[in-house]
Amino acid sequence: MNLLRKILLPIVPVYYFVTWLRNKLYDSGIKKSVSYDFPVIAVGNLSVGGTGKSPMVEYLIKLLKDEVILATLSRGYKRETKGFQLVQINSTAKEVGDEPLQFKTKFKNVTVAVDADRRNGISNLRNQEISPEVILLDDAYQHRKVKAGFYILLTPYYDLYSDDIVLPTGDLREPRSGADRADIIIVTKCPTTISSELKESITKKMNIKSTQILLFATIDYGSDIINSSRERSVSSLKDTPFTLVTGIANPKPLLEYYSSLGLDFTHINYPDHHNFTETELDQLKKHDYIVTTEKDYMRLAPSFSEEKLWYQPIEMKFIDDQNVFDTRILEYIKK
Repeated sequence: MNLLRKILLPIVPVYYFVTWLRNKLYDSGIKKSVSYDFPVIAVGNLSVGGTGKSPMVEYLIKLLKDEVILATLSRGYKRETKGFQLVQINSTAKEVGDEPLQFKTKFKNVTVAVDADRRNGISNLRNQEISPEVILLDDAYQHRKVKAGFYILLTPYYDLYSDDIVLPTGDLREPRSGADRADIIIVTKCPTTISSELKESITKKMNIKSTQILLFATIDYGSDIINSSRERSVSSLKDTPFTLVTGIANPKPLLEYYSSLGLDFTHINYPDHHNFTETELDQLKKHDYIVTTEKDYMRLAPSFSEEKLWYQPIEMKFIDDQNVFDTRILEYIKK
């Protein structure tokens, strides 16, 4: 914990009370939430930083896109536009945000939209010529003005919400009791070798309600890096020194993965969702070969030649319990 966070410790009770009270007002109905008569699934977390929301949304898209007319709705973090926007194939990250553009690029036949006001976004989506039957809300766990029908809460293995406290000293956006709203809680970014004993220990620590399901998942790195027209095996990078550029909340797992493969790379790190300046782009262009994350690729690609810039795809992969998750989601949307 850095010095500033320690200094801000006296503010923690104030932040805790304000966010606790806000939740109580919504829970009691004093502050109004809008619910819907069609399936709305919210994906989110209690903490700031990367918990694997984008891979989770993509997993849901793959699961549902052939079952129902599907749409995703995100805030469009750090975009330069306002209000409701439908994401198009030719949209830019500046217009719609990097993660929504990533969804649209990968799933061209799925409706992807952005709106910081989720109520307004849902209303606009339902008024489209082809109205979605199911809407996925990305990073909407604290958006209490909307009451989703199903909540998926993510918490990373290395930083469980049960071990944390609220901002500004901790990383939680709201008290740990907010986890009670979740239908499914997923411990993400687990080591693939996690033991049954450790999973049991974490389960006891999380102390979830009897009505909730706790699952464990890991990161599955694709065997190829990709650009707009080609693929190349990650293993072939052993013969190619490269620069790894990341603008994500926690690049540590990717660094550890590449190091475990014995790859020769230099790491340049930027803040999460970083908007690259022209000066930064000019500096990066001096590097011969750049590998980045898929989210960062959405922001960097317009400025680089195809042969110089590649991205590392990732997927979320359940440990042992995929059928439990899939069955629960499909049961919900078919109610």
